[in-house]
Amino acid sequence: MSPRTALLALAEILAWWAALTVLWLVLISTVDTLELAVGAGAAGAAAVAARAARRAVSGP
Repeated sequence: MSPRTALLALAEILAWWAALTVLWLVLISTVDTLELAVGAGAAGAAAVAARAARRAVSGP
């Protein structure tokens, strides 16, 4: 994997993570530190899965 490809992959995962974290924050009523940590972790796992799903459908 070239450095450019790795950087683009990281940027895509970070974009997914940011969008999913914001969605999590919109959907919960009380922003607690533990809930923020759990939401950020879940959004990170979902971001990796979203990138993998996009690559499976459309290719690299």
